[in-house]
Amino acid sequence: MTFFLCGDVMTGRGIDQILPHPSPPRIYEPVVRDARMYVALAEDVNGSVPRPVAPSYIWGDALDELTHVAPAARIVNLETSVTRSEDAWPKGINYRMHPANVACLIVAGIDVCVLANNHVLDYGPVGLLETLETLDRARLTKTGAGRTLAEARAPAVVDLADDRRVVVHGTGTETSGIPPGWAATDDLAGVDLLSDLSDETAAAVAARVGRSKRSGDVTVASIHWGTNWGYEVPPAHVRFARRLIDGGIDVVHGHSSHHPRPIEVYGNRLILYGCGDFINDYEGIFGHEEYRADLTLMYFPTFDAASGELSELRMTPMQLRKLRLNRAAPPDAMWLRDRLARISLEFRSQVEASDDGSLLLRWH
Repeated sequence: MTFFLCGDVMTGRGIDQILPHPSPPRIYEPVVRDARMYVALAEDVNGSVPRPVAPSYIWGDALDELTHVAPAARIVNLETSVTRSEDAWPKGINYRMHPANVACLIVAGIDVCVLANNHVLDYGPVGLLETLETLDRARLTKTGAGRTLAEARAPAVVDLADDRRVVVHGTGTETSGIPPGWAATDDLAGVDLLSDLSDETAAAVAARVGRSKRSGDVTVASIHWGTNWGYEVPPAHVRFARRLIDGGIDVVHGHSSHHPRPIEVYGNRLILYGCGDFINDYEGIFGHEEYRADLTLMYFPTFDAASGELSELRMTPMQLRKLRLNRAAPPDAMWLRDRLARISLEFRSQVEASDDGSLLLRWH
């Protein structure tokens, strides 16, 4: 069983402006007041961006790779509100995609949208409710946010062949920028926000996942956590992820960082401490160039059907240019290989280049 995983898919702001049904461009940032400015910044760096574009445009070469690999499930962290709401949360940066642009998720065959992140309520509870309704109408499965805590904690389930399933639970922490007031309760819409990363919380999450797991399932704990920049993984994240694996979870899918972070295979299960952004409008924004945030990865883990253990992890390097995903040039792919290999070494993981241009994880 091979899946597709990636980090943050941020289809609001500049991305939304080039799609067929852009939202009103006014935004409420300290410096930028018009979302179209992010399109202009991208054009300043790499040339003209067409508009409007087809819903498939932003995925670029990634669509060919998805067709080639044909993963059994496609899981993303959807980090934007999908709404026409004008009730912008006063937080400085707000992401919104017009509901009519949801076709950009459908065209990529996305199965699961994880919503436990720090942008899903950018346009308030009304925006979250419209996001949930829009995804429901599009038949896109979601997890991590809901009208109540029970709904936010409900897993996203993808049915596979031979009565097997992928079961995804989405959650997040305040360290990623999720305001504490966004936490869902029994009678308040919001996200599944972890109170801490203690062993007790890990046990509770693992127990909740275990209650929904059947024989033959692969379970994914998708967590929005940590800072935007830097390769160091906090010891609390390492301990929490390992406790989840010890508790029976098969994959820890971490995101929030703007660039890839280390990879670990623990107990023959996959831990992605930070997948990095996958689609965004940061092109043309300067700062933190040493992290090469323009380079991103498509993660294709393959699992043993009998045991659920990781048998292979291939990653396809991509580069964001003109607000779309392009296959990374060989020198850029090698830069990403070398950086991933160096930062993952302490986790006993190695990254090698494959003949087909992908990167292959080795572990011991």
